[in-house]
Amino acid sequence: MKHRKGTLIASLMGMLVAAGTLGACLYFYDYAFVPAHKTFLANTHSKLERDAERWLKSVPQETWHMQAAASDLKLVATYVPAAKATARTVVIAHGYMGSGQEMAAKIQLFHAAGYNVLAPDDRGHGRSQGDYVGYGWVDRLDYLKWLDRLIDRTGRASQIALYGESMGGATVMYLSGERLPQQVQAIIEDCGYTSIMDELSYQAKSQFGIPRYPLVPLVALTATIRARYNVFTASTIPALRRNTRPILFIHGLADTFVPPSMATRSYDATTAPKRLWLVPGAKHAASLDKQPTQYRKVVLGWLDRYMP
Repeated sequence: MKHRKGTLIASLMGMLVAAGTLGACLYFYDYAFVPAHKTFLANTHSKLERDAERWLKSVPQETWHMQAAASDLKLVATYVPAAKATARTVVIAHGYMGSGQEMAAKIQLFHAAGYNVLAPDDRGHGRSQGDYVGYGWVDRLDYLKWLDRLIDRTGRASQIALYGESMGGATVMYLSGERLPQQVQAIIEDCGYTSIMDELSYQAKSQFGIPRYPLVPLVALTATIRARYNVFTASTIPALRRNTRPILFIHGLADTFVPPSMATRSYDATTAPKRLWLVPGAKHAASLDKQPTQYRKVVLGWLDRYMP
């Protein structure tokens, strides 16, 4: 009798643990992968960003539409042609829970330097459809389609650079390992992470004090099933090892959202022409605001060097 009672208690405890684990996985899936307002994200914009947002509303621009890769989702992008006709374009990838238009400060930077700018909204962001965050991994395939669309617009003689910030930084690093059109000649990534698993683990530890195992892989498995893309394979390291385009890495040394060590790992994995600029005192995605003059000099100098 005691044995049966003990077995029943053990079974109940196991069921409770399983239910608790499932509940935690679903909670953190919603927390990290479902597009929504996120309380842990800063909602304040600097004066530089606010001025750029007002500027963006005043310049000629186009709204582009496209179907996502291997999906029926409808995607949207903002295209800002240069003031003077040119075949040189910068494609901008935005950050987590951002949008193309929220990259106004970077759009203004490149537009002022004479470039066309294409700024897509990723799946589940801005005006694009989607009920999950692709963290740049699934989105990289959409950017390949945007590149084809851009070349159709600007011509086979186009010169294209990829620029990404935060999640967008990871996006362009993932893209670097794909078979890119020959028109893509340079890449700039600012404060991107090395993999979805690494960033989930870092956030679990920094926000909740939760170790990587066992919860983070279980959340990643939940996301793989529900969002229908393989979270475990999303890593910039193998992509960067295949990359042949010159790539500039930028990261703030005061970044507590994506640690600077991830930039160092990505830089070390790259065999193509490369540069790493670690910005003293800059927080996450704030290097332009921290050192605006130097940021413009470094970024535009990189493009001038590889897109003459």
